Amino acid sequence: MQDRTTNRMLYSLKVAGPQTAAAIAGRLAITPVAVRQMLARLHEDGLVDFEDSRESVGRPKRFWHLTDTGNAQFPDNHAGLTADILASVSAVFGDAGLDRLISHREQATLAQYQSVLEPLASIEKKVEHLAEIRSAEGYMAESKRDVNGDLILIENHCPICVAAKACQKLCRSELEVFQAALGPNVEIERFEHILKGARRCAYRIKQASTNERQLAMKL
Repeated sequence: MQDRTTNRMLYSLKVAGPQTAAAIAGRLAITPVAVRQMLARLHEDGLVDFEDSRESVGRPKRFWHLTDTGNAQFPDNHAGLTADILASVSAVFGDAGLDRLISHREQATLAQYQSVLEPLASIEKKVEHLAEIRSAEGYMAESKRDVNGDLILIENHCPICVAAKACQKLCRSELEVFQAALGPNVEIERFEHILKGARRCAYRIKQASTNERQLAMKL
């Protein structure tokens, strides 16, 4: 039971980001005392760390977050092997060969996504289903609307992070796949990026203007 609760705590910090012990207790429906005891053990193990923040008058609040070791508890889909394979492809076949490999993966992924998303009428439904697909692939994805009403696709984990660091073309490829899968009626902006130091990747998805749609149709 303790291991299961600990895993839920790590998952909560992964998905929701830095939190106080009281916030974690509320999410997990356990007592703040129990949360603090588990956080202390996780801190000793190097899985979590904290920062104290004074947001108003009174005692500062302690916000807990995952360390690099804590983030490493989540699967990275044989990332080391993938990175080695990408390096080998580049060494043997050159950049052109690597581009062909990434393009092949991109087209196969796009075909899979389009088969699910094309029958859906609304952009919101498409983004919701895209989040479900990405979650099944290990990205811990979710969709929501922000305060401006824009659709946001969030990926709380990157199971190919090590490979993407070695070959950033993989990240550019994914953004292009999203655009093609969702269609010419939307514009996509990645405004948070794990490879740039963010704790997650996040994409803002908006209705494209008339000029942008016309340009997309010509490409």
